[in-house]
Amino acid sequence: MIDVQRLRILRAVAEHGSFNKAAGALRLTPSAVSQHIASLERSLGHPVAVRSTRGVTLTEPGRLLVEAAETISAELDQVRHEIDRLTAGRPRLTVATFTSGGRHLLPAALARFVAAHPDVELTVREAEPEAAVPLVRSGGADLALTYHFDGPLPLQAGLDWTPLMDDPLWLVLPSGHRLAGRDSLGLAELAADRWVLGCLKTEAYLRRYAALAGFDLRVAASTTDYFFAQTLVAAGVGVALIPHVSLAPTASLTVVRVEPPRPARHIGVVTPRRRRPHPYAQALTAALAGAAVER
Repeated sequence: MIDVQRLRILRAVAEHGSFNKAAGALRLTPSAVSQHIASLERSLGHPVAVRSTRGVTLTEPGRLLVEAAETISAELDQVRHEIDRLTAGRPRLTVATFTSGGRHLLPAALARFVAAHPDVELTVREAEPEAAVPLVRSGGADLALTYHFDGPLPLQAGLDWTPLMDDPLWLVLPSGHRLAGRDSLGLAELAADRWVLGCLKTEAYLRRYAALAGFDLRVAASTTDYFFAQTLVAAGVGVALIPHVSLAPTASLTVVRVEPPRPARHIGVVTPRRRRPHPYAQALTAALAGAAVER
């Protein structure tokens, strides 16, 4: 049987790249770390780490064990949070959500959930995907309403993704813009315009597209709020690329479809992979699916 404590030590060695640094982080002696790794190798029958003048390199069995250690650590954290929840008396549910999803999908879902489960103590934490997913993995949140752009979802082992909806991006122009009367536009047609950015991920997409199309992206304003970005567009500062759920059209704005290939966000729920799924997380996921259908 593989000792969980030795897996934890191997994980620290992998993280720090050194027996000595791992020992310092774990408050052990380097000799104790070395002995634990040697015992792990004996029980496994294969080397897991190779020391050199450049530090420590994991073997393939070592890398597999570190992946297992991360999954086990996450599961133990989830169990600890579950035990805390069971002993706290009142059931609890912690939800992580990105801003625009929290504004447009979560309220309707929470209204349904609270009506069906009034005894549950809810906590909502605002977090972008790069922070929300680790929260779920560590047990700091029971589920995360999150998203990713086109391409595969970078999801770690031990987590599940439940898709809810596609969220296409639209071009938002000032109402007096020279192209405001068009039904659709290619992004390259706006090469001469200045852009208002509402999200770093949108900026990354626009810069990749501009490079492929052969023009330089001219940025007039950069924000972390799609709603604020649209007020800047209305003021004539520039044009913007805005997800559908974040659109806040006014008389000062014109919304235009992006010509194919049309970029989109893919919105869904991340939950821990468990033998016994969290019943309240399941219930809220179902409520979010209902809210997404109504959008």
